[in-house]
Amino acid sequence: MTRIALVAFKGEQMCFVHVLLNAIDMSGKGFDVRIVFEGESTKLIPELAKSTNPFHKLYKTVKEKKLIFAVCKACSLKMNVLEAVMTEGLPIADEMSGHPGLANYITEGFQVITF
Repeated sequence: MTRIALVAFKGEQMCFVHVLLNAIDMSGKGFDVRIVFEGESTKLIPELAKSTNPFHKLYKTVKEKKLIFAVCKACSLKMNVLEAVMTEGLPIADEMSGHPGLANYITEGFQVITF
């Protein structure tokens, strides 16, 4: 099985939508795919959670499919969205000085793709 970790760093919503679209597509094709929010992308979580957001349905789909594997704790704190991340019930990662460690994904056989 192909294993892919989609790691988003950028906080531009129009770029991030491609993470959501690819995760849904890959999952539907049998890939083991995981989304990791890092950097400025963490600030998108409260925006995507709003039902009025044009990408809310895509976000809701990846959330329901449990494709969101980690949200960076340090970056969520820096972007002032940690509470929103917790409210959304998303998994928070901090094993590498407050950030998700990408080496763990590589060790588990994931190909890491960054956005």
